[in-house]
Amino acid sequence: MILSKPGVSALVLLALLAPACSACAELAVIVNPRIGVEQLSRSQVINIFLASNREFPNGEPAVPIDLPPGTPENVQFYRALVDRAPEQMSAYWSRLVFSGKASPPLKAGGWKEVIQAVAANPRAIGYVDAEHVDPARVKAVLVLP
Repeated sequence: MILSKPGVSALVLLALLAPACSACAELAVIVNPRIGVEQLSRSQVINIFLASNREFPNGEPAVPIDLPPGTPENVQFYRALVDRAPEQMSAYWSRLVFSGKASPPLKAGGWKEVIQAVAANPRAIGYVDAEHVDPARVKAVLVLP
């Protein structure tokens, strides 16, 4: 049996765990440096992304930008932020949109689009894997595990 060879079972285990670890990356909530926000609390990010109060602390309107629903970063973001699964977030937005109370965040096609949108719009706020943050273009204001 090939798995009984020394080291092979460890490699198999490592290969199985690698995808799980990639989903454990830290996420950075990013803003445009021109907005003048140095950091945001978790509750402020919740208010912006769940449409309770879409303003930065300085009173400027915030435009949240979301990654596609169901992507690993999107799932991790809402789990870390409000402990909700994609289905729960979809139901949340369906209720708010149907009642006319709020609209969901704008959707980006991927992390590169989030960075482009935030870099281009001082009022935009998004999230990406912390490894993708480009300090020359965007500023990380909160890091989520």
